[in-house]
Parts: sequence; C-alpha cells; structure tokens
Amino acid sequence: MIVVQKYGGSSVADIERIKNVAARIKKRVETGDKLIVVVSAMGKTTNELIALAGNVSSQPSPRELDMLLATGEQVSAALLSIALMELGVRSISYNAFQLNINTFGEFSNARIADINLNKIYSELEARDVLVVTGFQGINPEGDLTTLGRGGSDTSAVAIAAKAGVPCEIYSDVAGIYTCDPKVHEKARKLEYITYDEMLELAALGAKVLHSRSVEIAKKYNVELICLSSFSEEGGTRVVAKLPEWLEQPVVTGATIDTNQLKVTINYLPGDTDVLSRIFNAVAKASFNVDMISVVNENGHSHLTFTVLSANPAAIRRTIEGVLKDVDGWELTLDDNVAKVSTVGVGMRSSAGVAARFFSSLQKTGVRIIATTTSEIKISVLVPRTDASKALRVLLDEFDL
Repeated sequence: MIVVQKYGGSSVADIERIKNVAARIKKRVETGDKLIVVVSAMGKTTNELIALAGNVSSQPSPRELDMLLATGEQVSAALLSIALMELGVRSISYNAFQLNINTFGEFSNARIADINLNKIYSELEARDVLVVTGFQGINPEGDLTTLGRGGSDTSAVAIAAKAGVPCEIYSDVAGIYTCDPKVHEKARKLEYITYDEMLELAALGAKVLHSRSVEIAKKYNVELICLSSFSEEGGTRVVAKLPEWLEQPVVTGATIDTNQLKVTINYLPGDTDVLSRIFNAVAKASFNVDMISVVNENGHSHLTFTVLSANPAAIRRTIEGVLKDVDGWELTLDDNVAKVSTVGVGMRSSAGVAARFFSSLQKTGVRIIATTTSEIKISVLVPRTDASKALRVLLDEFDL
C-alpha cells in the first residue's frame, strides 16, 4: 500500500528529530507500506531565510525569494533520506523540479496545476521511501515557486489526491482539538472532524492544517488524518461526514485570531460606487478582507471591515488614494482587536445556537464590535483584551 506522510518543521527541527522521524518511517516500511514522505524546512528555517533576504534588500525580487526559500525543504529532504539509508531503508529524495510538480500563479503564493506521478511510481518500484520537498513547484517558465505558508500540507494532500492514496499529516500535536491546547489546557482532541468544519477552523486561524490542503482533500475525498510525530497516540480523521454512530455536537471547535486590523471609514457618500472603489483598491493592493459591516445613516455610509496581516501605514495609503476626491470622510485604524469564533456542522440543525453564543458573551460583559456568520460558523470581533475571556466563556457554554 502507498501512503503519503507529511512532516512539519517542528518534526524535523534538528538532527535528533530527523532521526526520530526516520525511525518511525522504518517501522512503517516494515509493515509492508511504501511511503511518499513530504517534508517542510527544518524548524524556523523559512523565517531565517526571509530575514536573510531582508538584510540584503527591503524589497527582494519575488522570484529570487522563492529560489532562496525553496532551499529549506531541500536540506530537510536530503537529511531525512540520508538518515533513512543509514537505517537500511531504501530511500531517495527529490525536489519539485525533478518530480514535475507544476504550478501556476504568482511567486510566494503559487498553486499546483498538476503532478506527474510517473517518476514517483518508478522510484517506488525500486525503493520503499521517496522523500519529497514540500511547499514548492515549477511554473511554466521553469522557475521555482513556493505555495505560501502551510504549503507543505498542500503538497502532501495534492500528491495523495493525484495518486488516490491516504495522507497522514504529522506535527507537534496529536490531532485537531476543540481549541488550541496551548491556549486552553482543557481542550479536547477530536476523533473525527468534517472537511467543512476543518475548512472554517483553518480559515479562522487554526494552525493544524492549511485551508488549501483541506479544500483539495474535500474535492477529491482524500483519506486524511492528523497525528503527532512525537507519540503513538491516535489522531483525528478529517471526513466528509461524521460516522452515524457518533453523536453530532452542536459546536465542534472555537478559535481566536489576533491577526486582525479593524478599518473604520465614517461619513462616506451613501452610494455603492464609493464602497466598490474602496474594495477594488484594497483587493488590488493584496489585502485580505475578512469581516465587513456597513451602516447607512442620514445619507452617509459608515464602513467597518477587517484585514489580515496588514501594515496600518499601507492600508492608510490605499484608502487615502482611493478617496482623495471625496470630502468629509474620517478614517480610524485599530489593531487592538481579535476575532473569536465557534464552528460546528451541528449548527445547521440545532435551534438557539446564536442565542446561547451572544447571551453567554453578554453575561460576562464582552463588547462585540462586529459579527459575521455562516451556516456552520459564528464569529465576533472583540477588543483584544476580552478575547481570552470570550473564548473561555464559549468553551464552557458549548462544553468544548
């Protein structure tokens, strides 16, 4: 049986951990499985490489930055293959160029177009393990591209989807929890979670799986499980729907996302043309808009929205540029906010979830700045100082 395994940066952070992963892989090979092992860069290597580039240029070429960042995974892939061979495991490492992992789109955020499996299959006939660099591909011009943060997850799931085989994601946690166990010590590990729930949690800041990898898994129904590389504890299976024997919880998980900048523009003209121009300019500047609220009053519009990972000075320049011919508006930026969310497919069929959500926050005096919902999600923007309290209240309310 062929299985794809992915090991994150914490799993291969140093030589000792690489040897630990090699020993784990050897045990699996001894059961008769053939493995395609996708690896991330060691530890904080990617951050260190970005910092190196920053020491040379304040605005490094995107192409050259991808050339630099792609070296991180190549180091860990080669070292892991060497460790496996030292244990007597028939192994070889390959990078994206050698395996024809084809991508399209912009540097640092490319997307996988196709994967040629011929080389993978031919190598697995002669070997037990093929170690592959995650996070990278080759564009039509032959340039190395990277897939964005969390891209090794995407690489692994894409290979599994193309090959029609299971995918195991190994990290420093034993699965997916009701919330981040580093934030809340009583967080419970989930045995199962649906693709839809995992997509929402990933988009809301949960760091176990990258959202694009979950999208691929859902589209191609990849058998996906999240495990720890540091224990033998059972993990969490990501599935299309929960098993019939499993009681469906109303809420599956909760998250905090502090990576939010609140943008408020008051006294705009009360027409949609101005709003359209603002969001077109924000999109063109590559800001990722999250929550949006518009209030119309006395012929004016008051717009509030949040953006992710935004530089306040850069968003201010963008807004001022698009509104330079508009009079009377006022702009306020606030990064002292956080988004607190609950997610669960049970919300679709359970009445009163919103009432419980807002009532529990009201009782504890949490101030709600903005709200957004979907079929299986409720999110609120709150002052950052209230975020931890809000999360704990919601965890208690929904028994998470």
